[in-house]
Amino acid sequence: MSTSLSELSAPTTASPGAATALLDAYRPSGDRLLATPHRTLLGRGTSAQIPHGTSPLTRRVREALHARRRAGEPAPVVMGSLPFAPDAPPNLAIPHSVRWAPPLREDPLIALPVPHPDDRPDWRVREVPAAEQYGAAVASAVARMRAGEFDKVVLARTLELTSAQDPDLPAMVRRLARRDPGGYTFAVPSGPGRTLIGASPELLVARTGGRLTANPLAGSAPRSADLAEDVRRAVALLESPKDLHEHALVVAAVRDALAPFCTRLDVPERPTLLRTAAMWHLSTTLTGELADPDDVCALRLASALHPTPAVCGTPTDVARKVIAESEPFDRGPYTGMVGWQDADGDGEWVVTIRCAEAEGRSLRLFAGAGVVADSSPEAETAETAAKFRTFLHAVGATL
Repeated sequence: MSTSLSELSAPTTASPGAATALLDAYRPSGDRLLATPHRTLLGRGTSAQIPHGTSPLTRRVREALHARRRAGEPAPVVMGSLPFAPDAPPNLAIPHSVRWAPPLREDPLIALPVPHPDDRPDWRVREVPAAEQYGAAVASAVARMRAGEFDKVVLARTLELTSAQDPDLPAMVRRLARRDPGGYTFAVPSGPGRTLIGASPELLVARTGGRLTANPLAGSAPRSADLAEDVRRAVALLESPKDLHEHALVVAAVRDALAPFCTRLDVPERPTLLRTAAMWHLSTTLTGELADPDDVCALRLASALHPTPAVCGTPTDVARKVIAESEPFDRGPYTGMVGWQDADGDGEWVVTIRCAEAEGRSLRLFAGAGVVADSSPEAETAETAAKFRTFLHAVGATL
Protein backbone atom coordinates (compact mmCIF):
# COMPACT_ATOMS: atom_id res chain seq x y z
CA MET A 1 0.00 0.00 0.00
CA SER A 2 1.27 3.46 -0.86
CA THR A 3 0.88 6.35 1.54
CA SER A 4 2.28 9.80 2.26
CA LEU A 5 4.74 11.03 4.87
CA SER A 6 2.02 13.02 6.62
CA GLU A 7 -0.09 9.88 6.95
CA LEU A 8 2.91 8.05 8.37
CA SER A 9 3.19 10.54 11.21
CA ALA A 10 -0.08 9.19 12.63
CA PRO A 11 0.01 6.27 15.09
CA THR A 12 0.49 3.01 13.25
CA THR A 13 -1.32 -0.24 13.87
CA ALA A 14 1.15 -2.31 11.87
CA SER A 15 1.59 -5.79 13.27
CA PRO A 16 4.86 -6.83 14.93
CA GLY A 17 7.25 -8.00 12.27
CA ALA A 18 5.96 -5.68 9.52
CA ALA A 19 9.35 -4.00 9.03
CA THR A 20 11.23 -7.29 9.13
CA ALA A 21 8.78 -8.68 6.56
CA LEU A 22 9.72 -5.88 4.13
CA LEU A 23 13.41 -6.47 4.81
CA ASP A 24 13.01 -10.19 4.13
CA ALA A 25 10.94 -9.51 1.00
CA TYR A 26 13.65 -7.43 -0.68
CA ARG A 27 15.01 -8.79 -3.97
CA PRO A 28 17.74 -7.08 -6.02
CA SER A 29 15.92 -7.41 -9.37
CA GLY A 30 13.89 -4.21 -9.41
CA ASP A 31 13.33 -3.58 -5.68
CA ARG A 32 14.38 -0.48 -3.74
CA LEU A 33 14.73 -0.78 0.04
CA LEU A 34 15.21 2.07 2.51
CA ALA A 35 15.09 1.51 6.26
CA THR A 36 15.48 4.67 8.39
CA PRO A 37 15.02 5.40 12.10
CA HIS A 38 11.50 6.61 11.23
CA ARG A 39 10.11 4.18 8.65
CA THR A 40 10.83 1.24 6.33
CA LEU A 41 10.05 1.43 2.60
CA LEU A 42 10.09 -1.24 -0.08
CA GLY A 43 9.54 -0.04 -3.65
CA ARG A 44 8.75 -2.56 -6.37
CA GLY A 45 9.15 -2.13 -10.10
CA THR A 46 9.56 1.14 -12.01
CA SER A 47 6.67 3.41 -12.90
CA ALA A 48 8.90 6.24 -14.14
CA GLN A 49 12.65 6.86 -14.32
CA ILE A 50 13.98 10.34 -13.56
CA PRO A 51 15.89 11.38 -16.70
CA HIS A 52 19.32 12.96 -16.87
CA GLY A 53 19.08 16.48 -18.22
CA THR A 54 20.08 20.12 -18.07
CA SER A 55 17.05 21.38 -16.13
CA PRO A 56 17.31 21.37 -12.31
CA LEU A 57 16.98 17.90 -10.81
CA THR A 58 14.34 19.06 -8.34
CA ARG A 59 12.17 20.22 -11.26
CA ARG A 60 12.56 16.90 -13.07
CA VAL A 61 11.61 15.00 -9.90
CA ARG A 62 8.63 17.26 -9.18
CA GLU A 63 7.33 16.97 -12.75
CA ALA A 64 7.63 13.18 -12.71
CA LEU A 65 5.86 12.85 -9.35
CA HIS A 66 3.03 15.17 -10.37
CA ALA A 67 2.64 13.33 -13.67
CA ARG A 68 2.21 10.03 -11.82
CA ARG A 69 -0.29 11.67 -9.47
CA ARG A 70 -2.31 12.95 -12.44
CA ALA A 71 -2.17 9.43 -13.91
CA GLY A 72 -4.01 8.12 -10.85
CA GLU A 73 -1.29 7.20 -8.37
CA PRO A 74 -2.51 8.78 -5.11
CA ALA A 75 0.88 9.06 -3.36
CA PRO A 76 3.84 8.53 -5.73
CA VAL A 77 7.31 8.44 -4.22
CA VAL A 78 10.73 8.78 -5.83
CA MET A 79 13.47 6.51 -4.47
CA GLY A 80 17.12 5.93 -5.31
CA SER A 81 20.58 7.46 -5.25
CA LEU A 82 22.59 10.39 -6.57
CA PRO A 83 26.33 10.15 -7.30
CA PHE A 84 29.19 12.15 -5.81
CA ALA A 85 29.97 13.87 -9.14
CA PRO A 86 27.52 16.73 -9.77
CA ASP A 87 27.32 16.11 -13.52
CA ALA A 88 26.79 12.32 -13.38
CA PRO A 89 23.33 10.84 -14.11
CA PRO A 90 20.96 10.22 -11.18
CA ASN A 91 19.62 6.78 -10.35
CA LEU A 92 16.15 7.82 -9.21
CA ALA A 93 12.83 6.21 -10.07
CA ILE A 94 9.19 6.17 -9.04
CA PRO A 95 8.30 2.56 -8.16
CA HIS A 96 5.09 0.90 -9.33
CA SER A 97 4.21 0.35 -5.68
CA VAL A 98 5.62 1.24 -2.28
CA ARG A 99 4.98 -0.69 0.91
CA TRP A 100 5.55 1.10 4.22
CA ALA A 101 6.19 -0.14 7.74
CA PRO A 102 7.42 1.28 11.07
CA PRO A 103 11.18 1.52 11.67
CA LEU A 104 13.17 -1.67 12.02
CA ARG A 105 14.46 -0.69 15.46
CA GLU A 106 10.88 -0.87 16.80
CA ASP A 107 10.33 -4.34 15.38
CA PRO A 108 10.87 -7.11 17.95
CA LEU A 109 11.74 -9.54 15.17
CA ILE A 110 14.79 -7.51 14.10
CA ALA A 111 16.68 -9.04 17.02
CA LEU A 112 16.45 -12.50 15.45
CA PRO A 113 19.87 -13.61 14.17
CA VAL A 114 20.57 -14.04 10.49
CA PRO A 115 22.40 -17.32 10.00
CA HIS A 116 25.57 -17.13 7.97
CA PRO A 117 25.30 -19.79 5.27
CA ASP A 118 27.95 -22.49 5.17
CA ASP A 119 28.55 -21.78 1.50
CA ARG A 120 29.53 -18.12 1.84
CA PRO A 121 31.68 -16.88 -1.05
CA ASP A 122 35.41 -17.33 -0.69
CA TRP A 123 36.29 -13.70 -1.33
CA ARG A 124 39.48 -12.53 -2.97
CA VAL A 125 40.27 -9.06 -1.62
CA ARG A 126 42.32 -6.36 -3.34
CA GLU A 127 42.99 -2.93 -1.82
CA VAL A 128 42.74 0.03 -4.23
CA PRO A 129 44.88 1.90 -3.41
CA ALA A 130 47.09 -0.18 -1.12
CA ALA A 131 47.31 1.05 2.45
CA GLU A 132 50.82 2.41 1.87
CA GLN A 133 49.72 4.44 -1.16
CA TYR A 134 46.71 5.75 0.73
CA GLY A 135 48.95 6.83 3.60
CA ALA A 136 51.21 8.64 1.16
CA ALA A 137 48.22 10.52 -0.29
CA VAL A 138 47.19 11.56 3.22
CA ALA A 139 50.72 12.77 3.97
CA SER A 140 50.77 14.81 0.77
CA ALA A 141 47.40 16.40 1.59
CA VAL A 142 48.56 17.25 5.12
CA ALA A 143 51.68 18.98 3.75
CA ARG A 144 49.57 21.05 1.37
CA MET A 145 47.16 22.05 4.15
CA ARG A 146 50.02 23.09 6.40
CA ALA A 147 51.23 25.23 3.51
CA GLY A 148 47.82 26.95 3.50
CA GLU A 149 46.37 25.57 0.23
CA PHE A 150 43.08 24.34 1.77
CA ASP A 151 41.50 23.36 5.11
CA LYS A 152 40.23 19.79 4.76
CA VAL A 153 39.85 16.94 2.29
CA VAL A 154 38.16 13.57 2.60
CA LEU A 155 40.25 10.83 0.99
CA ALA A 156 38.80 7.39 0.32
CA ARG A 157 40.02 3.95 -0.63
CA THR A 158 38.28 0.80 -1.79
CA LEU A 159 38.32 -2.94 -1.37
CA GLU A 160 37.55 -4.96 -4.49
CA LEU A 161 36.02 -8.32 -3.56
CA THR A 162 35.56 -11.05 -6.16
CA SER A 163 34.20 -14.58 -5.82
CA ALA A 164 33.59 -17.65 -7.94
CA GLN A 165 29.95 -17.74 -6.84
CA ASP A 166 27.07 -15.26 -6.82
CA PRO A 167 26.83 -13.20 -3.63
CA ASP A 168 23.58 -13.38 -1.63
CA LEU A 169 22.69 -9.67 -1.63
CA PRO A 170 19.41 -10.02 0.35
CA ALA A 171 21.28 -11.85 3.13
CA MET A 172 23.93 -9.10 3.19
CA VAL A 173 21.24 -6.42 3.50
CA ARG A 174 19.58 -8.30 6.36
CA ARG A 175 22.88 -8.59 8.22
CA LEU A 176 23.59 -4.88 7.73
CA ALA A 177 20.15 -3.96 9.06
CA ARG A 178 20.37 -6.23 12.06
CA ARG A 179 23.86 -4.99 12.93
CA ASP A 180 22.68 -1.34 13.12
CA PRO A 181 18.83 -1.32 13.13
CA GLY A 182 18.77 2.33 14.22
CA GLY A 183 20.76 3.50 11.19
CA TYR A 184 19.93 3.93 7.52
CA THR A 185 20.03 0.66 5.56
CA PHE A 186 19.59 0.84 1.79
CA ALA A 187 19.62 -1.35 -1.29
CA VAL A 188 18.85 0.34 -4.61
CA PRO A 189 19.80 -0.09 -8.28
CA SER A 190 22.80 2.09 -9.14
CA GLY A 191 23.11 1.37 -12.86
CA PRO A 192 22.65 -1.45 -15.40
CA GLY A 193 23.46 -4.67 -13.56
CA ARG A 194 24.66 -2.83 -10.43
CA THR A 195 23.19 -2.59 -6.93
CA LEU A 196 24.17 -0.15 -4.19
CA ILE A 197 23.82 -1.57 -0.68
CA GLY A 198 24.91 -0.16 2.65
CA ALA A 199 24.13 1.02 6.17
CA SER A 200 24.88 4.72 6.62
CA PRO A 201 24.89 6.40 10.02
CA GLU A 202 24.52 9.91 8.57
CA LEU A 203 21.33 11.80 7.73
CA LEU A 204 22.02 14.54 5.20
CA VAL A 205 18.61 16.19 5.61
CA ALA A 206 14.95 15.32 6.19
CA ARG A 207 11.90 17.49 5.59
CA THR A 208 8.52 16.99 7.24
CA GLY A 209 6.11 19.77 6.33
CA GLY A 210 7.77 23.01 7.38
CA ARG A 211 10.48 21.40 9.53
CA LEU A 212 13.94 20.23 8.55
CA THR A 213 16.50 18.08 10.35
CA ALA A 214 20.17 17.57 9.43
CA ASN A 215 22.68 15.42 11.29
CA PRO A 216 26.25 15.90 10.05
CA LEU A 217 28.93 13.53 11.34
CA ALA A 218 32.65 14.27 11.30
CA GLY A 219 35.38 13.01 13.59
CA SER A 220 35.47 9.26 14.23
CA ALA A 221 37.08 6.58 16.37
CA PRO A 222 36.81 2.78 16.10
CA ARG A 223 34.82 0.90 18.73
CA SER A 224 36.49 -1.63 21.06
CA ALA A 225 35.14 -4.96 22.28
CA ASP A 226 36.54 -4.11 25.72
CA LEU A 227 33.99 -1.92 27.56
CA ALA A 228 36.55 0.17 29.44
CA GLU A 229 38.59 0.81 26.29
CA ASP A 230 35.44 1.59 24.31
CA VAL A 231 34.44 4.25 26.85
CA ARG A 232 37.99 5.67 26.85
CA ARG A 233 37.92 6.01 23.07
CA ALA A 234 34.53 7.74 23.17
CA VAL A 235 35.69 10.27 25.77
CA ALA A 236 38.94 10.88 23.89
CA LEU A 237 37.00 11.57 20.68
CA LEU A 238 34.72 14.04 22.44
CA GLU A 239 37.79 15.92 23.72
CA SER A 240 40.03 15.64 20.63
CA PRO A 241 41.04 19.10 19.28
CA LYS A 242 41.73 17.61 15.84
CA ASP A 243 38.33 15.91 15.59
CA LEU A 244 36.43 18.85 17.11
CA HIS A 245 38.03 21.15 14.52
CA GLU A 246 37.11 18.77 11.69
CA HIS A 247 33.55 18.57 13.01
CA ALA A 248 33.20 22.33 13.38
CA LEU A 249 34.12 22.85 9.72
CA VAL A 250 31.30 20.54 8.65
CA VAL A 251 28.68 22.00 10.99
CA ALA A 252 29.50 25.54 9.85
CA ALA A 253 29.09 24.53 6.21
CA VAL A 254 25.74 22.82 6.89
CA ARG A 255 24.51 25.85 8.86
CA ASP A 256 25.51 28.26 6.10
CA ALA A 257 23.83 26.13 3.40
CA LEU A 258 20.53 25.73 5.27
CA ALA A 259 20.16 29.17 6.85
CA PRO A 260 18.88 30.91 3.67
CA PHE A 261 15.89 28.53 3.60
CA CYS A 262 14.92 29.00 7.25
CA THR A 263 13.15 31.47 9.52
CA ARG A 264 14.80 29.65 12.43
CA LEU A 265 17.76 27.27 12.55
CA ASP A 266 18.92 25.73 15.83
CA VAL A 267 22.57 24.66 15.98
CA PRO A 268 23.88 23.10 19.21
CA GLU A 269 27.14 24.59 20.47
CA ARG A 270 28.92 21.27 21.01
CA PRO A 271 28.65 17.86 19.34
CA THR A 272 27.44 14.70 21.01
CA LEU A 273 28.47 11.10 20.36
CA LEU A 274 26.77 8.74 17.95
CA ARG A 275 27.71 5.08 17.97
CA THR A 276 27.38 2.32 15.43
CA ALA A 277 28.46 -1.29 15.79
CA ALA A 278 31.94 -0.40 14.49
CA MET A 279 32.51 3.32 15.12
CA TRP A 280 32.08 6.33 17.40
CA HIS A 281 31.22 9.59 15.60
CA LEU A 282 30.95 13.22 16.62
CA SER A 283 27.38 14.24 15.83
CA THR A 284 25.39 17.49 15.70
CA THR A 285 21.65 17.61 15.01
CA LEU A 286 20.42 20.84 13.42
CA THR A 287 16.69 21.61 13.30
CA GLY A 288 14.91 24.45 11.55
CA GLU A 289 11.67 25.97 10.34
CA LEU A 290 11.38 26.60 6.60
CA ALA A 291 10.48 30.07 5.36
CA ASP A 292 8.60 28.70 2.31
CA PRO A 293 7.78 24.97 2.64
CA ASP A 294 5.74 25.02 -0.58
CA ASP A 295 8.83 25.97 -2.59
CA VAL A 296 11.54 23.98 -0.80
CA CYS A 297 11.41 20.19 -1.03
CA ALA A 298 13.68 17.72 0.75
CA LEU A 299 15.75 17.13 -2.39
CA ARG A 300 16.35 20.86 -2.86
CA LEU A 301 17.70 21.06 0.68
CA ALA A 302 19.85 17.99 0.11
CA SER A 303 21.21 19.40 -3.15
CA ALA A 304 22.13 22.65 -1.38
CA LEU A 305 24.13 20.65 1.16
CA HIS A 306 25.81 18.16 -1.16
CA PRO A 307 28.69 17.63 -0.87
CA THR A 308 29.34 18.62 2.73
CA PRO A 309 32.91 18.88 4.04
CA ALA A 310 32.20 15.56 5.80
CA VAL A 311 32.54 13.72 2.47
CA CYS A 312 34.48 16.17 0.29
CA GLY A 313 36.39 18.87 2.15
CA THR A 314 36.73 22.63 2.20
CA PRO A 315 36.92 24.73 0.12
CA THR A 316 34.76 22.38 -1.95
CA ASP A 317 36.26 23.11 -5.38
CA VAL A 318 39.83 22.64 -4.16
CA ALA A 319 38.91 19.48 -2.23
CA ARG A 320 37.30 17.99 -5.35
CA LYS A 321 40.51 18.55 -7.29
CA VAL A 322 42.61 16.96 -4.56
CA ILE A 323 40.26 13.95 -4.51
CA ALA A 324 40.53 13.56 -8.29
CA GLU A 325 44.33 13.75 -8.07
CA SER A 326 44.62 11.37 -5.11
CA GLU A 327 42.02 8.61 -5.60
CA PRO A 328 42.74 6.04 -8.37
CA PHE A 329 39.04 5.18 -8.87
CA ASP A 330 35.69 6.76 -9.66
CA ARG A 331 33.59 7.20 -6.52
CA GLY A 332 30.35 6.65 -8.43
CA PRO A 333 27.50 6.62 -5.87
CA TYR A 334 29.86 6.63 -2.87
CA THR A 335 29.57 9.90 -0.85
CA GLY A 336 26.55 10.87 -2.93
CA MET A 337 23.12 10.57 -1.35
CA VAL A 338 20.38 7.98 -1.19
CA GLY A 339 16.79 8.42 -0.09
CA TRP A 340 13.18 9.15 -0.97
CA GLN A 341 10.73 12.01 -1.51
CA ASP A 342 6.98 12.22 -2.00
CA ALA A 343 4.96 14.55 -4.22
CA ASP A 344 4.41 16.99 -1.32
CA GLY A 345 8.18 17.50 -0.97
CA ASP A 346 8.69 15.55 2.24
CA GLY A 347 11.47 12.99 2.40
CA GLU A 348 14.79 11.80 3.80
CA TRP A 349 18.20 11.92 2.13
CA VAL A 350 21.18 10.09 3.60
CA VAL A 351 24.91 10.39 2.94
CA THR A 352 26.00 7.32 0.96
CA ILE A 353 28.73 5.87 3.16
CA ARG A 354 29.42 2.42 4.72
CA CYS A 355 28.42 0.97 1.39
CA ALA A 356 29.38 -1.24 -1.51
CA GLU A 357 28.40 -1.52 -5.15
CA ALA A 358 27.65 -5.04 -6.36
CA GLU A 359 28.01 -6.12 -9.97
CA GLY A 360 27.90 -9.78 -10.93
CA ARG A 361 30.25 -11.69 -8.64
CA SER A 362 32.13 -8.57 -7.55
CA LEU A 363 31.72 -6.06 -4.75
CA ARG A 364 33.50 -2.74 -4.40
CA LEU A 365 33.58 -1.45 -0.82
CA PHE A 366 34.30 2.18 0.01
CA ALA A 367 35.64 3.95 3.11
CA GLY A 368 37.05 7.42 3.66
CA ALA A 369 38.54 9.62 6.36
CA GLY A 370 38.55 13.36 6.90
CA VAL A 371 42.07 14.75 6.59
CA VAL A 372 43.02 18.04 8.28
CA ALA A 373 46.38 19.63 9.03
CA ASP A 374 46.76 17.64 12.27
CA SER A 375 46.01 14.28 10.65
CA SER A 376 48.48 11.40 10.53
CA PRO A 377 48.64 8.85 7.68
CA GLU A 378 48.63 5.95 10.16
CA ALA A 379 45.52 7.16 11.99
CA GLU A 380 43.52 7.86 8.82
CA THR A 381 44.45 4.50 7.29
CA ALA A 382 43.36 2.78 10.51
CA GLU A 383 40.08 4.73 10.43
CA THR A 384 39.23 3.53 6.93
CA ALA A 385 40.04 -0.05 7.96
CA ALA A 386 37.65 0.27 10.90
CA LYS A 387 34.91 1.65 8.65
CA PHE A 388 35.30 -1.28 6.26
CA ARG A 389 34.34 -3.64 9.10
CA THR A 390 30.62 -2.80 8.83
CA PHE A 391 30.44 -4.26 5.37
CA LEU A 392 33.07 -6.98 5.75
CA HIS A 393 30.95 -8.38 8.60
CA ALA A 394 27.91 -8.46 6.32
CA VAL A 395 29.67 -10.30 3.51
CA GLY A 396 31.72 -12.65 5.69
CA ALA A 397 35.12 -11.36 4.58
CA THR A 398 38.19 -10.02 6.38
CA LEU A 399 40.81 -7.44 5.53
